[in-house]
Amino acid sequence: MHQSQTQVEVRYAETDQMGVVHHATYLIWFEVGRAQFIKDLGFSYAQMEEDGFLAPVTDITISYKRPFRYGETAEIRTWLENYNGIRSVYGYGIYNEKDELCISGTSTHVLVNKETFKPVRMKKVLPLWHDAYQNALGSYKKAIKEG
Repeated sequence: MHQSQTQVEVRYAETDQMGVVHHATYLIWFEVGRAQFIKDLGFSYAQMEEDGFLAPVTDITISYKRPFRYGETAEIRTWLENYNGIRSVYGYGIYNEKDELCISGTSTHVLVNKETFKPVRMKKVLPLWHDAYQNALGSYKKAIKEG
């Protein structure tokens, strides 16, 4: 399965009065993981924007299992869970230094024209991305099937 991994060190500013990472910070970490996933496939979100396309978030799910605290290191694992040519669903697992799953979730994005915000087919406007996403999705489905 194509899965990207990146690490972030918990910064003091990301913690709340209880001394744990504020819940909204994990959404930023999802973005860090997603950007790394795209980079690992050989692409750049900035280049997508320059080419006239955006991929806004249309849905987020998140499950909090264990907190992170200042000074800990989190590993963000990101993969493509679903893709239909317009809509992409990224999966995330954020693990602590003991390799325990602490946060899990998904984000759904729709590819749109930057000027009109109308959905567009990735195969038509970004064919290399489309091929890479098809391959990534295939490896995810194969990993799920193999258990």
